[in-house]
Amino acid sequence: MQRSVVLNIVGLTGRHIGENTPNIAAYMAAKPEIVIKPTFPALTCTAQATYLTGKSVSGHGIVANGWYSRDLAEHQFWKQSNHLVEGPKIWEVLKESDPNFTCAKVFWWYNMYSSADFSVTPRPIYPSDGRKVFDVYTNPMSMRDKIKEDLGPFPFPSFWGPNSGIESTQWIAKSAKWIELKNSPSLSLVYLPHLDYCLQKFGPDHHEVANELRAIDGVFKDLLDFYGSRDVKVVALSEYGITSVNNPVHLNRVFRDKGWLAIKDELGKDMIDLGASKAFAIADHQVAHIYVNDLSLYDDVLDEVRSTEGVGQVISGVELDQLGLRHERSGDIIAVSDESSWFTYYFWEDDQMAPDYARCVDIHRKPGYDPVELFFDPEIKFKFLKVAMKLIRKKLGFRYLMDLIPLKAEMVGGSHGRIPENKQDWPILIGDFPDKLSEGEFIEARDVFHLLVEHCQAKTLSDTQSG
Repeated sequence: MQRSVVLNIVGLTGRHIGENTPNIAAYMAAKPEIVIKPTFPALTCTAQATYLTGKSVSGHGIVANGWYSRDLAEHQFWKQSNHLVEGPKIWEVLKESDPNFTCAKVFWWYNMYSSADFSVTPRPIYPSDGRKVFDVYTNPMSMRDKIKEDLGPFPFPSFWGPNSGIESTQWIAKSAKWIELKNSPSLSLVYLPHLDYCLQKFGPDHHEVANELRAIDGVFKDLLDFYGSRDVKVVALSEYGITSVNNPVHLNRVFRDKGWLAIKDELGKDMIDLGASKAFAIADHQVAHIYVNDLSLYDDVLDEVRSTEGVGQVISGVELDQLGLRHERSGDIIAVSDESSWFTYYFWEDDQMAPDYARCVDIHRKPGYDPVELFFDPEIKFKFLKVAMKLIRKKLGFRYLMDLIPLKAEMVGGSHGRIPENKQDWPILIGDFPDKLSEGEFIEARDVFHLLVEHCQAKTLSDTQSG
């Protein structure tokens, strides 16, 4: 098979390609650019599962980045087991036609316990004393110490949170090159998340975005040259586009006002009890899965969501089947924001009563996605001194609370999840693909799977000549 690498440049759309991305622009000028209608919901985990299986939500089961488990009566966010993704994955399909085929999965999600031959993914260690130790998980496990010894520790603070930056993406790129040099996989799937941070934080039109585009363009050029020197065909891909927002919508506060949330006191703070609530929302960017435990309220919940300002679409009943969204993990109702809005997970009425995790980077404990984690609280004076003191407590083994995140959802400038109105905000695919589309045409997200399979199965020029 033709050896290939897929560079997943998160958030990249046609709108961003130009003077600030000269290397990506030059590559696109030499290759067909294919516009992709984003999968719905247009979220990281759902998009990646669609690309790697060729199935819709009802087929692969990844309804969002997180969902509510009715059996456990708990929310599940950013889980990592590949067993959650239903259906054969691209590397399994390709291995059926070539037993010698190998795949490296570099920071794509659901990267643990998959059948991919090589993988590396973020995986902190949580000792019983409450600390959080940054680390990675690899397959084979023996690769973990070797890759950290050669590249240094993964810069976790730059992967997510107020210090998010290019350093984590650069480390991921180095790890992909490291795996290529050691193992020469048939297919490498490389996740490059850098644009996700600035586009969500500031919005796509902020002047800071130009610098970040230049940064990711440099990483792309380095990888393009590296893989090109090893006769590996490069594919550039993105998952979704991020559009400007200015209106956070607090569905759980609406439900609390109706008396549908179960709130309990935990050490003087409000805590939501999902299992005891009559109805609640698991918010994820511009999409919210709404679970109705008391089905006698179903119509009332539906009416309330429809009348909430900032909600652009409500999906329920047979529409879930028609749109391929029906799955046991899906909400009973799915709300989609209008283009300038997004959904928070906030359920407290008074910020003094917010749970302790609300002011922390805590992606697993929060019952919803929280992009406000990208900001330092502007009301904190001498924030770097405060951070330093907390890190000292951490190193000394004392308990600490990294409560540095504001509760100001209006600070968020960009979001995704809905299908943008403008195709310039849709994801793209660039590579050696048949140029069959006319201007203005696009492919469905599920089609990316089939195009990648065909790309990998194409014979190299030397193979064709020898044949």
